[in-house]
Amino acid sequence: MTGRVFAGRYEVGERIGVGGMAEVYTATDTTLGRVVAVKVMLPQYADDADFARRFRQEAAAAANLQSPYIVNVYDWGHDEDTYYIVMEYIRGSDLKTAIQQRGAINQRKVAEIGSQVCQALTAAHSQDIIHRDVKPQNIMVQPDGNVKVMDFGIARAKNSTADKTTVVLGTAHYASPEQAQGKDLSPASDIYSLGVVLYEASTGKLPFDGPDAVSVALMQVQDEPVPPREINPDISPELETIIMCAMQKDPSKRFATASDMRQALGAFISGRGLGATVPLETDGFTSAQTQVMPAVATLGSDATKTMPIVPGGQHAAGPKQQGVRSYNGGAEKEGMSGKKKAGIVIGVIAALAIILGLVFAFGMPGGEKAEVPDVTGMTADQAQMTIEQAGFKVGEVNNVYDDATEPGTVVGQNPKGGSQADKGSKINIDVSQGSEEIEVPDVSGMTLDEARKAITVAGFSVGETTKEYSDSVEEGHVMKQTPAAGSMAAQGSKVDLVVSQGTDQVEVPDVSGMSLDAARSRLEKAGLKISQAGTENSSSVPADSVISQSPAAGNKVPKDTTVSVVVSLGKKDTTVSVPSVVGNSQQYAESALRDAGLSVNVVSNYSQSTPAGQVMQQSISGGTRVEQGTTVTIEVSKGPAPSTTDPGEGSGSQQGTQGA
Repeated sequence: MTGRVFAGRYEVGERIGVGGMAEVYTATDTTLGRVVAVKVMLPQYADDADFARRFRQEAAAAANLQSPYIVNVYDWGHDEDTYYIVMEYIRGSDLKTAIQQRGAINQRKVAEIGSQVCQALTAAHSQDIIHRDVKPQNIMVQPDGNVKVMDFGIARAKNSTADKTTVVLGTAHYASPEQAQGKDLSPASDIYSLGVVLYEASTGKLPFDGPDAVSVALMQVQDEPVPPREINPDISPELETIIMCAMQKDPSKRFATASDMRQALGAFISGRGLGATVPLETDGFTSAQTQVMPAVATLGSDATKTMPIVPGGQHAAGPKQQGVRSYNGGAEKEGMSGKKKAGIVIGVIAALAIILGLVFAFGMPGGEKAEVPDVTGMTADQAQMTIEQAGFKVGEVNNVYDDATEPGTVVGQNPKGGSQADKGSKINIDVSQGSEEIEVPDVSGMTLDEARKAITVAGFSVGETTKEYSDSVEEGHVMKQTPAAGSMAAQGSKVDLVVSQGTDQVEVPDVSGMSLDAARSRLEKAGLKISQAGTENSSSVPADSVISQSPAAGNKVPKDTTVSVVVSLGKKDTTVSVPSVVGNSQQYAESALRDAGLSVNVVSNYSQSTPAGQVMQQSISGGTRVEQGTTVTIEVSKGPAPSTTDPGEGSGSQQGTQGA
């Protein structure tokens, strides 16, 4: 595929990715002179009408979406035996790679990624387009930290019925319960998938995993995930609440829109508290039971694939993953009916609600309430003083990483500022340590593109890139980096690179017009050599001077390169000697003059002394040198002139004499 040209303008380069139905290559748009990415359908699917439809659908869906967080689609087409899509080339790596290499990601960064994906989904949902395959493999993280959502290959309009079949399309690990069951989808389905992505990014683990796509899909429908904070205690309760809300089994209990989810993430990032940004019904998950699945072939669960529909039912017998919570089956094993169990749960919840209502209405017995001061943004010392002056005590001081604040600044507190709490109670504060410091990767010897990818994957961004000559590092490869490999630096900070230009090079001086000796001296002074490639006549360059040179002046070449020159022979002599043709026949004279490179003009006159057809004289004397092409006029004899006496008159006279 490399080297192939699509539509006469997209020249395919190296392969940078491969998926279930297509490969992705870099390419050069020769018309606009820019680097693009070309997604090419795999040959085995080119004749499949369904795959071709999905491929065209992806191009049409993405091309109509305008968002800084969606990969731009520029063009698409069919070329001989395959389909292709031309899209924006994104530098960086997908989120899945980052999770696999680094494990759990800083929770603030997770929230920022989630917020940007929400904006991309808002743009899609506003066009009634549901992505249906939101997963970290389809979220590209750029060097500046911003993300781009890609791969709308199975997206469809919200009310479309094209894919309502006995199978579903998607990726089992990230599919919503309704998607796994083949039900009608809504924007809430994408919100569920995004919740799974944020769960994985913040914990480093998938909420549900199994040996095949079917078992994972069953878990999505019937099992409850382990709360994120049980896996990663550093996750804040607020972020966990957002993730759990997005992953509600019942679509109506999730965020109503992707925009609502973005507002909640924004509130968490800014430390304002979630307030009313999260739906009220977020305590616990709904528990959907599922029928036993028919026997099917094992499917890979990481790729976008067709999956059998997981039907809903009253008696689930699906497998449970060890360590994953499920609210199905426990009561039934003891003979408790579903209705009875539900009644008990509802009763407990109602009782708790009444107790909590009384507590909030009347306060705890014997405690004087006071408003908690807001100490976010203060230094730790200022916060302690403010808390104590308000009649409270400083509780736990948690050191946390925060990219947006200076070290020593309070970025969070519990209880929140403005809330009511018992005087004398403790207020826990989170104090920023600044950006998290992580180890700088070693990119020496890599190509610039390889280094950029490694730096981005490690959690940094590429800073200034400069070039220097090197006798030991191949041209185009990294020879130096700052900070040094193995050192610790703030996550997200820049790594400056120095890239080799190869061996030291010099600029070729202009020696045209110089004498050969002067040219030799000038080139040797510049660290170059000279050789004479040949000679030519020149009407403008004096003899023994340089007419032309190779390499041309201004080019950069390694030292000791030989410069070839062409030397002038001076102006070429274009004159010829006029041959003497007087006394020769006209035919000989014309031939001789033309052979000499001259033009001939012939005039004829009578001559009493020169035989007819013989040259009597020429306009330019023989032996004279003239320019080639000069015209020489020759005068050719016509023989003696005819008599001037009229023969008729003589006869008449004689006749007349005889008659007389």
